[in-house]
Amino acid sequence: MAEISGYSRITPELEAMAAACLANSQIDKNDYVRYDVKRGLRDLNGTGVLAGLTEISEIVSSKTVNGEKQPCEGELYYRGYRIEDLTRDIARDKRFGFEETAYLLMFGQLPTNRQLQEFNEQLAFYRSLPTNFVRDVILKAPSKDMMNTLARCVLTMASYDDRPDDISLANVVRQCVDLIAIFPLISVYGYQAYNYYKNGSSLYIHAPRPDLSTAENILTLLRPDGSYTPLEAHILDLCLVLHAEHGGGNNSTFTTHVVTSSGTDTYSCMAAALASLKGPRHGGANIKVVEMFEDMKANIKDWHDEDEVRAYLQGLLNGEHFDHSGLIYGMGHAVYSISDPRATILKSFVDRLSQEKGLHEEYALYSAVERLAPEVIGAKRKIYKGVSANVDFYSGFVYKMLDLPTELFTPLFAIARVAGWSAHRMEELINMGKIIRPAYKAVMPHRDYLPMSQRD
Repeated sequence: MAEISGYSRITPELEAMAAACLANSQIDKNDYVRYDVKRGLRDLNGTGVLAGLTEISEIVSSKTVNGEKQPCEGELYYRGYRIEDLTRDIARDKRFGFEETAYLLMFGQLPTNRQLQEFNEQLAFYRSLPTNFVRDVILKAPSKDMMNTLARCVLTMASYDDRPDDISLANVVRQCVDLIAIFPLISVYGYQAYNYYKNGSSLYIHAPRPDLSTAENILTLLRPDGSYTPLEAHILDLCLVLHAEHGGGNNSTFTTHVVTSSGTDTYSCMAAALASLKGPRHGGANIKVVEMFEDMKANIKDWHDEDEVRAYLQGLLNGEHFDHSGLIYGMGHAVYSISDPRATILKSFVDRLSQEKGLHEEYALYSAVERLAPEVIGAKRKIYKGVSANVDFYSGFVYKMLDLPTELFTPLFAIARVAGWSAHRMEELINMGKIIRPAYKAVMPHRDYLPMSQRD
């Protein structure tokens, strides 16, 4: 282990100051009840704390039947369109959907063929970094944490912008399209720099291709030979679509609204969102799922023995396995109860990819855990709503099958979510002069999906 520098060492003096802080900064837990203060964006019973309005997306986890609120199959809407309809049409036509999804989120309507072509041309135009940026910014100070690299590079981009503080709508659109285009470059180049300087691997800095989608460019930038199969690219694209947006009440999107409301610039806003997403309680959950399954595979002798799998899951809840946290990662969600629609959609494609990669036995283990975990959790703990697999349960497995390094798991989330952040930033800027009620309530009507072939 490398020796810790003097600046990073924890001294007795620092320990003493930390102890003083701990002794004098604790709030009586009863005060949260006494003053009806919520500690986050959600009550203990799962009800969102109303903090604003949005028309970007909507999450549905319950419905009122005969005046009584009842849990239902999870639903997710982008600008009023069901996520199932969006992904079904994209998969049927075997086209890439992330760019179309970004357009829908940002501009509130499905693009025509011509509008989508023009948007893709805009992304291709901006899909490059300033001269010497890779050398002077990315390669000079490599970090093992790609989220820190992303945030640092985003803030540095302001120095290359002639109008960084202009928050007029057209200028913010320009900045957001630029960031959507370059997030994959910064993420992959940052990893390549880390892999070269810290791990001693070969350094690959491939140029992006204007004729490729975001998902295809990620794979060709990352792999030494730039190759990938159509199934790999389309499943990565699906992951980007499913992660592009998830309501206004999640931590990073709420951060986007709060920071935008101060009138700050786009680069500062996106850096703040990245800082929020980096937290393991938000963007890093799929890494924990993969690590948990590695421990599971090492400790379960027969993956087909459901009693052995169930015993391991019970041990997880008892804090006996993996990281001793008492959690089964990938199970449960702050909003959804019966099902997470993103996990349901992704699972249908994971089976095909596991067949292509020769990992169907591992997929069967994931399926067994998905089926058994709710039963084990329900028997052990009192829960206020149902427990089901969330999107992180399968996304990490997908990234692993695509041979993506774990260092890029959370940046991939950011590469997708920057589209949603952009939409929320513009929505906040447009409505800053209006009264915003004191997570976010969606107010858009649900809309019937129109296939691409019928939009012109």
